[in-house]
Amino acid sequence: MLRRTVAGLALWAAMATAALAQDGQVWIQVEMLPTLPRAQLSAEGYSQQLPDVAGYYLGSGWYGVALGPYSPEEAQAVMSNLLAEGVIPDDAVIADGEQFQQQFWPATSAGVQPEAPAEVATAEQPAPIDPSIPDETYAEAQASEAALSQPEKELLQVALQWSGVYEGGIDGAFGPGTRASMSAWQSQQGYEPTGVLTARQRAELVGAYNAILDDLGMETVRDETAGIEISLPTALLAPPVYEPPFVRLDSLDGGPAQVLLISQPGDQSRLYGLYEIMQTLEIVPPEGPRERTEDAFVIEGQDGSIHSTTYAWLVEGQIKGFTLVWPAGDEDRRSRLAETMRASFRRLPGVLDPADPGEDQAVDLVSGLQVRQPRGTASGFFVDAQGTVVTTADAVAECSEVTLDETTAARVVSTDEGMNLAVLQPQAALAPRAVAGFRATAPRIGSEVAVAGFPYGGALARPALTFGTLADVRGLNGEEQVRRLDLSAQAGDAGGAVLDESGAVIGMLLPREGGAQVLPAEVSYALDVETIQGVLAQAGVQHTTSTATGVLGAEKLTRSGAAMAVLVSCW
Repeated sequence: MLRRTVAGLALWAAMATAALAQDGQVWIQVEMLPTLPRAQLSAEGYSQQLPDVAGYYLGSGWYGVALGPYSPEEAQAVMSNLLAEGVIPDDAVIADGEQFQQQFWPATSAGVQPEAPAEVATAEQPAPIDPSIPDETYAEAQASEAALSQPEKELLQVALQWSGVYEGGIDGAFGPGTRASMSAWQSQQGYEPTGVLTARQRAELVGAYNAILDDLGMETVRDETAGIEISLPTALLAPPVYEPPFVRLDSLDGGPAQVLLISQPGDQSRLYGLYEIMQTLEIVPPEGPRERTEDAFVIEGQDGSIHSTTYAWLVEGQIKGFTLVWPAGDEDRRSRLAETMRASFRRLPGVLDPADPGEDQAVDLVSGLQVRQPRGTASGFFVDAQGTVVTTADAVAECSEVTLDETTAARVVSTDEGMNLAVLQPQAALAPRAVAGFRATAPRIGSEVAVAGFPYGGALARPALTFGTLADVRGLNGEEQVRRLDLSAQAGDAGGAVLDESGAVIGMLLPREGGAQVLPAEVSYALDVETIQGVLAQAGVQHTTSTATGVLGAEKLTRSGAAMAVLVSCW
């Protein structure tokens, strides 16, 4: 594609040389960048593909990369060709060159050498002032300020706001509030507080605002496979790994910094599904604002380690966006970087192939990304039609959040730590497929029983039944509140309903106690029905008594137990 473009422009290059001496010459301005190093890199990149690349200082700390000069007709034809080929960005414009000041590219053009790249600003050493920008008198500063465009004026207000001296709106109107903030900034920097910034002071202010990103190696990355163009901190990121619907760029040093490019075909339902999936990932902490519209969403997630920002948009059957993951505590750079990425994001033709499974596959991974895992899981069971759940007190101790079946948040309404029993209620409406029916009479010793639970946590999508027998209606030490079972249960089964042959609940499985005495693997305990009913009554929860008789058989008993079983997760 580039060969065709360059060949097709050979004639334009020759004609452009002749146009240098003509009046009315124009340029195609393809980039406007806030720092000289970034502008030099951009100009160098375009120079490897196209002829007649030039770079100029535009004023107020901005640098432009342009093609030309051309006659207006030539410029329009060249720009149309380059846009059709996808070589230049869609927001490229025809410029008359009136804003072009010092030329920094090519390096030897007219004997002018480009300035050395500015050093990264620190708290002790501000960004150096470009010596090519003249100092001004008060009258000259007023005149040059009056010539600023609306975006340039708004940028100054943004930079003043970032420096901590301005709290007004970003409207480009330099009223009393903006003037006062300019005076405050001038005083902080040791200048005379006139309330009107000179060209050099404007460059210093904007340069300091932009210098926070200079050491990140910001470059415009064009990923043809994903169909995305975006500015990225390339100095920090490893080469891309394609795991549809993501392009994953991990940190070079193994740190938390990470970028995802999102690219997949889809409609509104897939956009909504992606919105839910993103919130299950470890890189998207649960705390933070999030918003979804009909064709876009944004998710903020923050904890003590990371702060992530995700944007996604649905346009013409394609879902594209990005996620930035950044270390917590570096808010200035994170917020600037996220906004720079959002402002630079452009959609290109193409989308990732959803049929490609990628390299990393596992049940706890989504396209190579780790799904957020709970601190622990246990079993529970529904006891009423409103979704009230019974589980062990151990399962919900010291949890910042409790969920039912990994999706519905729940609150603890009652606990009996002595009996190791907790009662949970969902915070959103639930419609259980079945609720526990408690057995009204004492079970018969030696009868078959089964525990409905999640022995392997969330690794299995459905609960499992573990079969055994009722060994005694008391504990080994004669405890009246427990039933002893001859049943080999897993740790994840604790909190599950213990069922008799008719499907009636005769108790709740208790966790195996640690300590000096180690019981045989087949010895388990269940909290009795009377104790459970008493705690439910105190919590104001009505329960159901089973009237079932007979033997269901293994298949029906499995369906009955699975319908009332709940996975309880502690986060």
